[in-house]
Amino acid sequence: MRAAYVIGAGLLLLALSVAAAAVVGAVAFHAGLPVRPLAPLDDGIIWQLRLPRVLLAVLVGAGLSVCGAVLQALTRNPLADPYLLGISSGASTGAVAVLVLGLGSGAAALSSGAFGGSVLAFCCVLAMIGRELGSTVRVVLAGVVVSQLFSAATSLIVIWAADAQSTRGVTFWMLGSLAAASWPSVALCAVVAGGGLLACVLASSALDAFAFGREAAASLGIAPARTELTLFTVTALTTAVLVAASGAIGFAGLIVPHAVRALAGGRHHVLLPACALYGGVFLLAADTVARTAFAPREIPVGVLTALIGVPAFALIMRRRKETPS
Repeated sequence: MRAAYVIGAGLLLLALSVAAAAVVGAVAFHAGLPVRPLAPLDDGIIWQLRLPRVLLAVLVGAGLSVCGAVLQALTRNPLADPYLLGISSGASTGAVAVLVLGLGSGAAALSSGAFGGSVLAFCCVLAMIGRELGSTVRVVLAGVVVSQLFSAATSLIVIWAADAQSTRGVTFWMLGSLAAASWPSVALCAVVAGGGLLACVLASSALDAFAFGREAAASLGIAPARTELTLFTVTALTTAVLVAASGAIGFAGLIVPHAVRALAGGRHHVLLPACALYGGVFLLAADTVARTAFAPREIPVGVLTALIGVPAFALIMRRRKETPS
């Protein structure tokens, strides 16, 4: 019953958040109608600007939260998040190469460069891990090393070739922003995030078994190496597509799984859908505040999620420490 309440509350909260975010902004709306009767302009504002951004925020938040929950289970590391495998740094390098070196133009080229960098970073991590997917320490260390490598490459490109305007654009993208949302990016993220969520939910039993260790999972008839490789690949590719669309948005995949686990428990067939719902609500709320609180200026949503996420995570860790084992 608790799981049903959590899922039901998440669905209701998500629906209300989408409706509210679609009418909140620089142009005031009341009950879905604008203050000034400019129907064509209002239709364009809702359908071409706000709604794609609202839906992209929901999809990115949902995907990152699910990936974070899966990686925390696979690595048995409460600090694991979707950027554990160097995805964010690789995406940043690819995006910077497009922006600064002139390898393409437009949002499609930027997203393609970020996705290519993400996949390259993940391949580097896999090459460093080798056959030792079950070594949590090796996975974490490989992710840290690859992240540092691609961060250095990004800095080198910016210092060597960027002008002031390119540097500002790169910095804004690296902090995370949903301002470039479009219907094609929403469609792509919907397919990828939906497929990733489905694949992870189908592996819920295996993820529950991994909570007791790889040996326990193997004794239950689960192939640990194959399961780990499959889920690492699914989370990496999902994160790569989401980061290519939104930039690096931290903490959504770290704090949401912990908060939802406290509400819904640790069974992954409930935890993962709940993470998708509340992750979407979290990022949508953060993006709405980021684009309206300081209007006409807009701050990168990654800055706001960090400002919210750090104290929230500190509170979660403090409560876990105070809870008797």
